[in-house]
Amino acid sequence: MAEFARYYVAFLMQFFQDVGFFFRDLFLAFANIFTTNIPRAFNKFIDAAVDFNWAGWLLFVITFIVGLVFWFFVIFRLVQIIRRYIIFRAKEVEKDQLLEEIAKANDKIAKLTIEKNRIYAMKLNANYNGLEQGGQEITATEVKNEGAQGEGPALPAGPSRFARLSAIDRQFEFAEPFVSTAETDGVTLSQLVDSFVNFAASQQKLYYKKDVIRYFFAGMATTKVLILEGISGTGKTSLPYAMGRFFEHPTSIVSIQPSWRDRGDLIGYLNEFTKTFNETDFLVALYEATYRDDPSFIVLDEMNLARIEYYFAEFLSVMEMPDKDEWLIDVVPVPNESDPKHIVEGKVLVPQSLWFVGTANQDDSTFTITDKVYDRTITIDLNTRADYFDAPITPPMKISYDYLEYLFTKARKEIEVSDKAKDALAKVDNFMFDNFKVTFGNRILRQIYAFIPVFVACGGTETEAIDFLLMSKILRKLNGVNLVFLKKELNGLISLLDSLFGKNQLPQCVEYIKQLIRKA
Repeated sequence: MAEFARYYVAFLMQFFQDVGFFFRDLFLAFANIFTTNIPRAFNKFIDAAVDFNWAGWLLFVITFIVGLVFWFFVIFRLVQIIRRYIIFRAKEVEKDQLLEEIAKANDKIAKLTIEKNRIYAMKLNANYNGLEQGGQEITATEVKNEGAQGEGPALPAGPSRFARLSAIDRQFEFAEPFVSTAETDGVTLSQLVDSFVNFAASQQKLYYKKDVIRYFFAGMATTKVLILEGISGTGKTSLPYAMGRFFEHPTSIVSIQPSWRDRGDLIGYLNEFTKTFNETDFLVALYEATYRDDPSFIVLDEMNLARIEYYFAEFLSVMEMPDKDEWLIDVVPVPNESDPKHIVEGKVLVPQSLWFVGTANQDDSTFTITDKVYDRTITIDLNTRADYFDAPITPPMKISYDYLEYLFTKARKEIEVSDKAKDALAKVDNFMFDNFKVTFGNRILRQIYAFIPVFVACGGTETEAIDFLLMSKILRKLNGVNLVFLKKELNGLISLLDSLFGKNQLPQCVEYIKQLIRKA
């Protein structure tokens, strides 16, 4: 053992001695450069320069400048690399800190939710005891008003675990029959657009261009989910709000929270502790729409603050089913005889008269909307506000969903997509697939053939509809393609669109492609 100790001590001494020699030699090498090599090189240059002629001095100046530029470039690149690394590390550290703060915030939310449920249960127990002793009765109006202040009701109406939904049952039990003034007056889609634009301007002081409203109505005829996308303050939330006022059925606005992770955040959940259902405003609006004959709108405000596929995935999937009777959303796993009238076997049917309108901003605080969502929706960009105009006083309009659907169906029967447009779309599809591996797909083709006739019936043109659809449904997919080496193909796409539809006939598409070229 003593022999090994002597060996190991000698080994360590030799190792540290070699390390010392390395740093000493490294220091001497740098010192030698400045004390010996540079003066020696300068002296050699002085001795050689005596024999330089004008050509030699010219070559010296050129090589000196080239060398100076070379070393400047090398030092500049090194500084850039070091700077990027420092910035990258700073961002990573900041990201880690942010993730840690988010995790702490989620823990606090979970604890607060548990505490809220406990307080809520205590309140229910106290109220139940008061009922048993005092014999008081709770009216439907009281339940509805109390429940409207939060996610859950103050008291369940009788034995039902759905207090607010049961109140809606009682509210519509003796409701008067709906009368559609639009059907009586024979209103057309074009007149509907004009009336809404004038109503919004005269009654709500909201100003919209007619083409935007045409996109909205044609989108309603195409899908049950619309997205209004753009910068803040352009009237994204105000548009469906005004639409609800126009149809005399106030729009329900649901603010999406960044913490939402599943469907329970959207529709609520059954509290196993209190045996009551925490009914959200979204569920109440959805359930009320099952009773109504007029168009209903639910706004998912700032819908991309959370991942849409997490909390809205079930709705996106269900509304893809061709049989409208299968648009069923699970509410509770086990049904109860006391459940509301329109919750059958624990499920609620998404009514055809209901549209979901999502608003979305594109900034660092939001999630990217994926193609899965875009493909199932009609997306309208609202980046500018319409100018003020003097509109005549226009009253709201009562219209039934059946009559609105009749107008949509009538437009599809009377207005067909032209053969020229179909041929042009097929050529664009082939070009997109050959150059970008992007294709229309059957779903998008169905949407195109459903959208264009209604848009034309609203007062637009076929070319305007194609311009909007190509930009919003097809060109948007190019954001996920590496376009650095595809500028030639993008310019070729502009040339193809001009040749198929005419010069400057698709301004939205051309401008969008030019933006992609600039980004590439």
